[in-house]
Amino acid sequence: MARIKGAMMTRKRRNKVLKLAKGYWGAKSKHFKMAKQAVMKSGQYAYIGRKQNKRFFRRLWITRISAACKLNGVNYSTFMNGCTKAGITLNRKMLSEIAIHDPAGFSKIVEQAKAALS
Repeated sequence: MARIKGAMMTRKRRNKVLKLAKGYWGAKSKHFKMAKQAVMKSGQYAYIGRKQNKRFFRRLWITRISAACKLNGVNYSTFMNGCTKAGITLNRKMLSEIAIHDPAGFSKIVEQAKAALS
């Protein structure tokens, strides 16, 4: 019986890694061994980055809401507590968008939150 060698799959696997490493500096884009290490590390960075992105945007939205709240004479934590008690279920992303693009609408939301607290 003929011996089957793995040349085709090996070549496929190597080409897949080299394709992912395209544009890397120096030998990292040409040599399989170095490319494999670089691709693995970049995958780790990408995974971590996706988690950090979520944290970063949440911080950004909270900062924007806080700034808009201060213009309406209330601090962020009091406003969010009032929103919860008033039954306003808008998320932070939407609240920050409203604060930027519709300040009058945001003022009405703040008034509702204040009313729910008193």
